Amino acid sequence: MLFTSLDFAVFLVVVLALFYLLPKPARKYLLLAASLYFYMAWIPRYVAILLLLITIDYLAALWIESREGARRHAALVVSLCANLGMLGWFKYANFLRETWLGLVSPGAHFEPLAIILPLGISFHTFQSMSYVIDVSRKKQPAIRSYVDYALFVSFFPQLVAGPIVRAEEFFADYFHWRPPTAEEWQRGCATILTGYIKKLVCADQFSLVADHYFANPSALPGIIPAWTGAIAFGLQIFFDFSGYTDIAIGVALLLGFHFPENFRRPYLSASVTEFWRRWHMTLSSWLRDYVYISLGGNRKGAWRTRANLILTMLLGGLWHGASWNFVIWGGYHGVLLSIERLVWGREKRTGLMRIPLAVLTFLLVTIGWVFFRAKTLTAAVYVIGQMFAGQGAGRSLLTPWQWRLAILTLLIALAEEYWQWLTRLAQSSVWVRTAAAVIALLVIELFTATDQSIPFVYFQF
Repeated sequence: MLFTSLDFAVFLVVVLALFYLLPKPARKYLLLAASLYFYMAWIPRYVAILLLLITIDYLAALWIESREGARRHAALVVSLCANLGMLGWFKYANFLRETWLGLVSPGAHFEPLAIILPLGISFHTFQSMSYVIDVSRKKQPAIRSYVDYALFVSFFPQLVAGPIVRAEEFFADYFHWRPPTAEEWQRGCATILTGYIKKLVCADQFSLVADHYFANPSALPGIIPAWTGAIAFGLQIFFDFSGYTDIAIGVALLLGFHFPENFRRPYLSASVTEFWRRWHMTLSSWLRDYVYISLGGNRKGAWRTRANLILTMLLGGLWHGASWNFVIWGGYHGVLLSIERLVWGREKRTGLMRIPLAVLTFLLVTIGWVFFRAKTLTAAVYVIGQMFAGQGAGRSLLTPWQWRLAILTLLIALAEEYWQWLTRLAQSSVWVRTAAAVIALLVIELFTATDQSIPFVYFQF
């Protein structure tokens, strides 16, 4: 059930209507049933995996809270092994098998196992693990009600592709729920509309270029095709993923839940370090709190700090997908972060110096996107070669309209960064807000890139 489908629109209207018509004690059962139905719309039988992990983590947290010593630690190990084991089997079994067979029998034919990845497994396992780890660290009390915990993990707005919501964030709203104010309703609807514009007007427009180029890069040789193809994907994945999370955040707000921000204009960053503070912020903070700090963070010297950064980003890359492309992508960012730590330290880039640094950061991130998007490592290496030593210049794959769209979105991002024009718009008169909503709907109607339903990029993770 895609957020951009008519089925989801009907589903959301029904859920909202029933949620506010039902008495408060019944609402959690409605949301849990709706969330499980939403998940089962993909592959119904996989809901058993979701419920199994929910049950294991629910019981593990209760056990951890009521025990001390080795038995407490054992429950944490069981929970982590269940989540990582399930994630490992469905997401990495073929990758590990292919890698092993490639080592012992180079050149041998590899027949992949018939494994279908459960939707959103990377997101809900990370969410569950953070809860159990926080309980073990005594930062989060164990949730007594199975229904409450099951709803936390399966809540449909963020179940498939985030943002990754911490237990303390979710239950702060859940246990002290209040109906959204009129201002929150307006903000929720505006955020949803923004998400649809990002996805349907922007992301799908750039996906037409990126999909065409990366389907067969060798058919479009040259420096300019390589760079414009990579830039198209960089724009696609930003608008696609931030569009999804905007819709998720907006829907949650209509139900009285305040999700954390997940994107903050990342392509305005003046360093790769800043980029990761603005891009997929809930994953970045998760990796920092549960991987980087657990490895020692910056507490054990400069070289150990850089090693921890690289290892954390390698694991972050592998989290995104089971291929060497993602490992290289994560390692590439880890190396860039380490170099920046060595060269810049914690110095902030301000003033006019931000402009060339932001351009450099965008180009460095764009190079990394090649490994993220290319189908194979061979294809990625070919594209990188074309970007720096291509067979002639070639021509831009982005049309004048697409360049104008990219520049327009850049100007809008700058206006929001320095003048908060969207915030000011939200605080303007009802007539201005109504006109803005009508214009947004017209933009979606007139400029939607394609009639085809293009899945969100992060659904594959």
